[in-house]
Amino acid sequence: MKRLFGFLALVFLWGTSHAQRVLNLDSCRNMAMTHNKGLLMAQEKMQKAHYERKAAFTNFLPDFSATGGYMFFSEEISLLDDGQKNALNHMGTNLQQGVMQSASSLIQQVGQTNPQLAGALQQALQGGSLSGITSALNQLGSELTDAFRTDTRNVWAGAVTLAQPLYMGGKIRAYNRITKYSEALARTQHDAKLQEVILDTDNAYWTVVSLSYKKKMAESFLKLVTRLDSDVEKMIAEGVATKADGLTVKVKLNEAEMLQTKVENGLALSKMVLCQLCGLPLDTQFTLADEDHADLPVAEVVSDHAVERAMENRPELKSLDLAHKIYEDKVRVARSEMLPSLALTGGYLVSNPALLNGFENKFRGMWNVGVMLSVPIFHWNEGIYKVKAAKSEVNIARLQQSEVQEKIELQVNQSLFKTTEARKRLAMSDKNMEKAEENLRYADKGFREGVIPVSNVMEAQTAWLSAQSEKIDAQIDLKLAQTYLQKAMGTLDGTR
Repeated sequence: MKRLFGFLALVFLWGTSHAQRVLNLDSCRNMAMTHNKGLLMAQEKMQKAHYERKAAFTNFLPDFSATGGYMFFSEEISLLDDGQKNALNHMGTNLQQGVMQSASSLIQQVGQTNPQLAGALQQALQGGSLSGITSALNQLGSELTDAFRTDTRNVWAGAVTLAQPLYMGGKIRAYNRITKYSEALARTQHDAKLQEVILDTDNAYWTVVSLSYKKKMAESFLKLVTRLDSDVEKMIAEGVATKADGLTVKVKLNEAEMLQTKVENGLALSKMVLCQLCGLPLDTQFTLADEDHADLPVAEVVSDHAVERAMENRPELKSLDLAHKIYEDKVRVARSEMLPSLALTGGYLVSNPALLNGFENKFRGMWNVGVMLSVPIFHWNEGIYKVKAAKSEVNIARLQQSEVQEKIELQVNQSLFKTTEARKRLAMSDKNMEKAEENLRYADKGFREGVIPVSNVMEAQTAWLSAQSEKIDAQIDLKLAQTYLQKAMGTLDGTR
């Protein structure tokens, strides 16, 4: 809703770009809340914390991943050495040579007792009856050698895995709570920044209003002194006033002109500050709605049970409370490092060459499922030291919270005292203003009748100017004191 108001205010200002812009406090607040860079950064931090919380929740869910790869090797893995390959490739020849050697020895032995049988055996052996068997055995040996080739120069592998945490020592739950607290912390920091923006905008707004009033007063004072200077010049010409009176008035006239210049310069700079806060060009011409009010309306701020309301509403205390909870969960995270962790794993593995049916140049795979348990045993008390360090952070956060509570209570009481003091000052300034106006009226009338000197008239004019300035300052101070009181109680939310 605040952004909508800010957008409507911008549309209104854009449509009246060629006219004098009239801004009130609410429109300035809305534009400042829309354009302030610090507030925009706080909003982005809220978004960041929101997505971090969603990311932390995914740790409860199973994790799926897929990997794959290809590897080329210059040499293939061999299950047989060169001697074994040579023996298998020449298995028939080696067998033939062995048979021939054994047969020759046998023929020699037979030839000693039976030459005819020995001759028949020798003739049969030389007839080539073993050549067919030799060739068949050599071919079989070659086939065995080829069957033992792995062909692992080109290797493909891939896997799809699943991991489901079952127990991680409470780490996942602790992280999930930490991100929830962090999101709430970002929200409270945004609220604190919002109050700072509103406070700065109100301060700049009422400063412009105050200087606008003082500019009008300076112009009125300059008119009074100019009129007095004209009257004195006439009186000098008639001989009823001295040149010393004229010089005194001239000095006061110069002071009035210098005062007007200073107020105009201060007003121009204050408007630039307000433009910067509202996101407007620094040379924007505008007037404020409260510049034309003779008396600024001052709304009453409910200050009952101010300290209790501050303890409930101040975003700083909410932030420290959330920080305390975050540090407590960090203790649990540190303690979880010393506890066992259990996870369910599963997946599917595929490779080429495949090993499920010997070495095959094809893609084949298999499923797997298991449980993984990790138990830390001894790490030189690292986990204990981390837990103690996290507990120290908890104690620091608790002490900070207590300290800030004391300071906020003091700040609320100071704001209450300043509000009461500003209200009394406003009442006194109203009385002083009445007396100054009456004194100026009598002094001006007496001067015209010739019974009051010029110095008394100038004193009355100066007193009137001082009383008017004090009244405006008192009104502005009361408004700002009430704004500071609202901020101290944590109830400054951009609405009046």
